[in-house]
Amino acid sequence: MPLTLWRDISPVGQPLRRPSSKSPHVLVVGGGVTGLISAWVLLDRGYHVTIVSSAWASDEQRLTSQIAGALWEFPPAVCGQHTDKISLAHSKHWSMTAYHIWDGIASIPALSEASGVRMMPSDFFFPEPVESDKAQVNKMTEIMASGVRGFYRGADIIDERGIDPSYGAVDAYELLAPVIDTDKAMQWLMELVENKGANFVTETIHDDLVEIEDSLRARFGADIIVNCTGLQAQELAGDESVYPIRGGLIRVINDGSDFPKVDAALTITADAAHSANEIIFLVPRNDNILLIGGITEPHEWNLDLTLDTPIIRRMRERCEKFLPGLENARVDPDYPFAQGLRPFRGQNVRVERELRRTGSRVVHSYGHGGAGWSLSFGCAQDVAMLVDEALDGIPARPMSETAFERKAAGFQRPQVRH
Repeated sequence: MPLTLWRDISPVGQPLRRPSSKSPHVLVVGGGVTGLISAWVLLDRGYHVTIVSSAWASDEQRLTSQIAGALWEFPPAVCGQHTDKISLAHSKHWSMTAYHIWDGIASIPALSEASGVRMMPSDFFFPEPVESDKAQVNKMTEIMASGVRGFYRGADIIDERGIDPSYGAVDAYELLAPVIDTDKAMQWLMELVENKGANFVTETIHDDLVEIEDSLRARFGADIIVNCTGLQAQELAGDESVYPIRGGLIRVINDGSDFPKVDAALTITADAAHSANEIIFLVPRNDNILLIGGITEPHEWNLDLTLDTPIIRRMRERCEKFLPGLENARVDPDYPFAQGLRPFRGQNVRVERELRRTGSRVVHSYGHGGAGWSLSFGCAQDVAMLVDEALDGIPARPMSETAFERKAAGFQRPQVRH
């Protein structure tokens, strides 16, 4: 049974289950969306939680979680890098858990406003009929059966959204999807988990956690460690397969004065276009900002892109050809361009206990790439289950052995630990 809003977690500033002085203490390493939502789930299960991070969300130095496009997607996502079968099987469950919780938050006007989460039409366009691509047929069929709201398939969407017919889109479908204003959402999440009792510590953790686990737990008085560090997992998890995929988004004014206001997310995914160089990613960030993307540059670590960088100019030109009128768009004068490093790994998302040391009390959740917001609550549910298992002394097993077991077992409240 998936994690459920109000039953298992609550979006109000007190834990569903208050910890006692003897309740276990979890140290969460990483202050991005994965770390904060993992902390939220653990707090509502009655754990004490400390979050340690080298940086926190702010308008001055934005985290990757803030720079993200944050359009919910059923995997594989727009950037088309999600290929590991085991991780993909998990991710489909994780994404639907997150979908229903974000939908629940967005359904309450006050929560929607406070969190920056809205449900919005999300349209996917295809350069050939969906039936001509078996992978796309399978994905569409899974989406229709998944429980998403507002699914509709029809080429009339192309004309309705004002797409240039000469661009080559011939088929399309639509669904209602969570769209998240990440600056607002990150501040809301930080305040929420702090009000639920989390302690925040600003510190950069170095070295492989398997080497410093005992000393780190002793220093923080923690019973267990949850690693949600994104790219830093290359060092903290000793995972040499972790690598960045650089991305960039142009932010333009979307108030209807320069071009018809875009009120739906419009995308052509890499797997639909059969090329990471042909992505279309147009997503309303909030009432007045439209994001224009996107690009995927594997193994590029430098954040030195500008609006005049050739790949960014081509990205904008591609989107302008797709949606006439965008050539008149004005960039946001306060925040015209966002760039960041999506944290990928060789076998995609890892939500798994530490396997290199018998008896280790480290749980990993990293490698989400560009899907951190889409997978958030589903991954956090599995993190909480792995924390329970580790504290109960159950031996660790790899993800390949647990692809569907935890989904079948359901989300059980832990036994009271005194």
